[in-house]
Amino acid sequence: MISEELKAELLEVALEAARQAGELLRDGRPADLAVAATKSSPIDVVTEMDIAAEKLITGLLAERRPEDGLLGEEGADTPGTSGVRWVVDPLDGTVNYLYGLPSWGVSIAAEYRGETVVGVVAAPMRGETYHAVLGGGAWLGGERLACRADAPLDQALLSTGFAYVQTRRAHQADVAARIIPLVRDVRRGGSAALDLCDVAAGRLDGHYERGLNPWDLAAGELIAREAGALTGGRPGEPASGELTLAASPAVFASLQPLLEEAGAWHD
Repeated sequence: MISEELKAELLEVALEAARQAGELLRDGRPADLAVAATKSSPIDVVTEMDIAAEKLITGLLAERRPEDGLLGEEGADTPGTSGVRWVVDPLDGTVNYLYGLPSWGVSIAAEYRGETVVGVVAAPMRGETYHAVLGGGAWLGGERLACRADAPLDQALLSTGFAYVQTRRAHQADVAARIIPLVRDVRRGGSAALDLCDVAAGRLDGHYERGLNPWDLAAGELIAREAGALTGGRPGEPASGELTLAASPAVFASLQPLLEEAGAWHD
């Protein structure tokens, strides 16, 4: 079992790393920002700032917690010996960032022996930093967060995301077309980490998405869960790349079977 002292230390490190990376991304964005590489497709991009932010974070973690493991979106994957592994997305919402849209963030989670125990998501253009510690609630600064009170599905505001691989994208559009008539509306923000935090903050009733990576969901999923949201994937499964769903309990109970029936978990 992880000690409260270790959780507090991990939170302090995560907050500092997210703050520094967020300031770098906010203040250091060049006017002529360009694509440095692509990932799953030509429209799934990496910028020079993604790489710079991950370098900053990995350097700080190596200095403060040299025995920990690390999994990062831009290629960092190192084993550790302490039982702690950091799961880092240095810039979640890269396309938003590339276009100058404000919905992007820095996502940093710490796992202990495979369980997420700390999550931090910094949203510099909002001036907001969300955090959660396992068993300690979810917070926006000094304000404790709680997901929205349960609403009927037809009054629920949801968000989702779309892949950058065209075949998966087309299927996701079909799923969304089946869901939209059943709910208040559906948003597409472009940053899963912020969408999950918006569920925690009561700004959304739920978020669902296929194809998230561990670094996309680790911090935000803990924050949503600690705010009282239910989280998971397909029935009986945890949130994963196959399907991630976070919602207030009644919306979760109504939406999960609909996503299963619609085949939201496959391409």
